[in-house]
Amino acid sequence: MPFSLAERVGGVRYAIREFVPLARELERKGHRVIYLNIGDPLKYDFDTPRPVKEALYEAVVRGYNFYSASEGDGELREAIAERERRVSGADITADDVVVTQGVSEAINFVMAVSLDPGDEVLLPGPSYPLYPVIARIYGGKPVFYRCLEEEGWSPDVDDVRRKVSERTKALVIINPNNPTGALYSERALREMLDVAAEHKLLVVSDEIYDQIVYEGVRVSVASLAKDVPAVILNGFSKVYLMTGWRLGYLYVVDEAGEVGEALTRALVNMARTRLCASTPVQRAAIAALRVAEEHLPGMLEKLRERRDYVWKRLSEIPGMEAVLPRGAFYIFPRIPKGDWGSDREFTLRLLTEERVLVVHGSGFGQFGEGHVRMVFLPPIEVLEEALDRVERFVKRHAG
Repeated sequence: MPFSLAERVGGVRYAIREFVPLARELERKGHRVIYLNIGDPLKYDFDTPRPVKEALYEAVVRGYNFYSASEGDGELREAIAERERRVSGADITADDVVVTQGVSEAINFVMAVSLDPGDEVLLPGPSYPLYPVIARIYGGKPVFYRCLEEEGWSPDVDDVRRKVSERTKALVIINPNNPTGALYSERALREMLDVAAEHKLLVVSDEIYDQIVYEGVRVSVASLAKDVPAVILNGFSKVYLMTGWRLGYLYVVDEAGEVGEALTRALVNMARTRLCASTPVQRAAIAALRVAEEHLPGMLEKLRERRDYVWKRLSEIPGMEAVLPRGAFYIFPRIPKGDWGSDREFTLRLLTEERVLVVHGSGFGQFGEGHVRMVFLPPIEVLEEALDRVERFVKRHAG
C-alpha cells in the first residue's frame, strides 16, 4: 500500500506562524514587512543578559557538553525550586521539578500523561494554540470556557463549571494570559480551583509571563492549590530573555499527596524519551536565576510605554476596541466591521496590502473570533509606522 500520513496530523495548525511564509515572500519581492505576530523580545531591541551569555560560553569551555539527567541538572532544579518558593509561594523541592525544552515541551508532556482518547481538557477561550493542537494529537477533546472581554478577559467561572463533564480530566489556566494580556484576580483563581477540586480535575497553570506585569498583583496557582493537584509550567524564554535557548520547566504541587508522586514519575518518564534538555544551556540558566531580576525594571518600563502607546493608537482607530493588557506583551483588539469576511481574511489582507503581520483571533480557538493579536515589543517608531498602516487599512475598508 502507498504511504499515507497519520490522521492525527491532519488538524495540526499553528496560527501564529501561518502567514510567515507569505510575509517572507513579500520580503523577497522587496517589501518591508512589520512583524507583530510572534512574542519574541529578542527580535526587537531586547537582549539576553550578558552574564547569562558568558555563563553559556563558560559551560561549554568547562566541558558541560554531555547528556544531563533527563529530569534536569540537579543544581538548576535546586535553583528553580528556590526561585518558585520566592516568586510564586510554591512549597516545593528540586525533586518536584522537571526541566523541559521550553514550555512547549512541558505542554506536550502534561497532555501525554493526562489524556486518553476521548478525554476532555478545559481551555481558556481564547487560548494559546498549542494547547488544543497537542490535546487533539493525544486523542483528547479541547473544550473552551469563555473569558469575558467586558471584564478584562477574566475567566467566566460559571462557564467553567457548565463545561465540566464526566470525561473532563484537566483545567488549564494561562496567567498572565496569552493572547489577551489579562491578569487574573486571586478570587477568580480560587473559584476555578474550587471547581477543579469539586470534580477532581488536574489543574495545569501556565505562568511563563509571571513577572511581566504592569498593574495589579500576580498570584500563582502554586500558592493556592490546597485541595487539588496542579502542574505549574514556566521557563526562561520571556522573563529571562532566552527565547531561542529553548529551556522551560514544570513542577507538581499536590498537598493532599493523592497523585503527585505518580504524576511526577510519569513526567520524568516522558523526559527520558527525549534524553535531556541542552546541558550547557541548563548551566547558563543557573546564572540567569542568580542575576534574576536585575534587567527586569528596565524591560518593564520599555514595555509599559509601548503598551500604552499601542492601546491609545488602537482606541483612536474607528471601530477598533481593545482591553488594556495588564501582563505579558500582547494586545487583543476587536476588529471593526468591514469588507473582510472574517478575522483571518482581515489578517491576510492587512499583510498583503499594508505589509503588517498580526495573528487572526480565530486561530486562538473559540471566543477569539472577530479579534487579532498584536505584540507591542518593537520600539515606538516601529509601532507608530505599523499602526499608521493599520489605521489606513481600516479606514479604507471598514464600513
